[in-house]
Amino acid sequence: MDEQVFFKKLNSLCTSTEVFDFVSSLEVMSDTMASGALQRISEVEVDDSGLKNPEGVLENEVFRALCFQFEFKSSKLSNSGLLNALQALTKLRIDPQSTLMASLLSEGEERLGKGQLTVKNLCALGESLLELEGPSCATLEQIVNHMQEKDIEKWSPREMVMVYKMLQVTVREGEQYQDLLNRMNSVTLTIVSQLSPKFTSVILNSLVVLHQTRAVPLVTALCKHSVKHIPYFTGDELVNVLEAFLYFGHREQIFTEALETHVPKSIFTMHPQTVSKVMQYCCRKMILSKSIFDAVAEGFISDADRFTTDQIAECIIPFGTLNYLPPSASSLFRKLETVLHTRFSHFKPHTLLNLLHSCVLIQHYPVNFLPKIFSPYFLQQLQAQPPGLDRIVTSRLTQLFLTVVLECPFYEGPKLLRKYQVKAFLTPHSSLDVHLLKRVKTGLLYLLKKRIYFASEVSTPYFYTVDIEIKLDEEGFVLPAAQCEEVHRRIALCVDGQNRFCVNSHNLLGEEAIKQRHLQLLGYEVVQIPFFEIESLQNCRKMAEYLHKKIFPHTYELSC
Repeated sequence: MDEQVFFKKLNSLCTSTEVFDFVSSLEVMSDTMASGALQRISEVEVDDSGLKNPEGVLENEVFRALCFQFEFKSSKLSNSGLLNALQALTKLRIDPQSTLMASLLSEGEERLGKGQLTVKNLCALGESLLELEGPSCATLEQIVNHMQEKDIEKWSPREMVMVYKMLQVTVREGEQYQDLLNRMNSVTLTIVSQLSPKFTSVILNSLVVLHQTRAVPLVTALCKHSVKHIPYFTGDELVNVLEAFLYFGHREQIFTEALETHVPKSIFTMHPQTVSKVMQYCCRKMILSKSIFDAVAEGFISDADRFTTDQIAECIIPFGTLNYLPPSASSLFRKLETVLHTRFSHFKPHTLLNLLHSCVLIQHYPVNFLPKIFSPYFLQQLQAQPPGLDRIVTSRLTQLFLTVVLECPFYEGPKLLRKYQVKAFLTPHSSLDVHLLKRVKTGLLYLLKKRIYFASEVSTPYFYTVDIEIKLDEEGFVLPAAQCEEVHRRIALCVDGQNRFCVNSHNLLGEEAIKQRHLQLLGYEVVQIPFFEIESLQNCRKMAEYLHKKIFPHTYELSC
């Protein structure tokens, strides 16, 4: 039978039984056709869990006859017949130690050493070796060395992907094969539009593993290309893509919009690892997507038991970090409390602290678990595991304790010992926008006439730093900032730059929201000066007028 006719018929068959019947009806068949038959069997009989019908395939007489021919005539096979058969038998989970597989591998490696293999052959051999022997296979490096001599511009997308996968496991030094990678990155940029969801994901993953931080044009193109594939990525493929976005610091609005369409529709079938990676992406990029967060909350309420403790933390912490309560908040936190009661000891100490801290940011108080958190035993556990009791960890412990003091007066459990408390909170996401602060200070000087009437970056006894503080006496006169007597009112100006808000949003981050809430509870009059209210003010006079209305809506006088 003509090979073209053979393969057309073969590819229309949907079961191994049909393939065996078809093959047995032929009197003569080339080794390429025979290996094609094995490949078709592997395609229809193998899924994620392995070979669907081992006995029906491996014990079949036609299958055994094919294997016999490949085992004892390996030296007479064409390169394609040899390596396609090796690929198919690898997928069918044939024992790597069997004489059949040993014969095919030995012949393949011999032809590799003689330089007889084409790019397609090299990739087929590499794919089989990766599957059979894993990253430690020394022959993979030999294959890559041969690939360096080939014309990259003639490689198919499949071949390009295979070489990236081989490089992932063969590159052991920083600049090893970098020249080859530079050439591959340039050529791949020209074929991005041809890449399937799987190939897009594999290449992005390879670029992360191989630290290709200089391949910015390729990364950007792949990230944009991945948008149209979001509904078609498998869970693992989407995780790879999200990790690439995080690693390369990339953010694409249309990618987020595609996620917002996909996640709510798929939340109940998505793997927990994929869900937690989507939330990690949103959290790290400060993207408050209400549709994604609402869907994740519903998914967690529906089936929290599917999630590992780390995945639970990765799904819940973003709600606190980005200061968002979904419509199902009460059910969400009831479910979380149930999970904590049953699986408390399964959480890593630092994961547990971060999870409970995120809850208090949005006014959900885990008082039932705080006695354990403040216990000497738990604090010793925190100290014993990286990162230990560093500044961020002690800041969170202290803020948990301050929250209990200010917002949970009914709490009567253990307190946080002073030696574990910080003098000032560390707020990694909410640092002060120095340029914005300077503009506000200039406007205040115009308004109050003298610099002595306000202080900036004021440390308080309550661990928080106030951006700008203004003191008033009982009659409403502004007092010099250094004066400590007769202070009747303290005004805390919170100069909130863009970095204190979620991306493209006027929603304050959790750590800034809790700060302003606590300052009010500590007796300050909190006045928020958000960037979006003052960015259009052109001069000092307009800034002073704005500040006057904001801070002193009625009137004020200066104390002399």
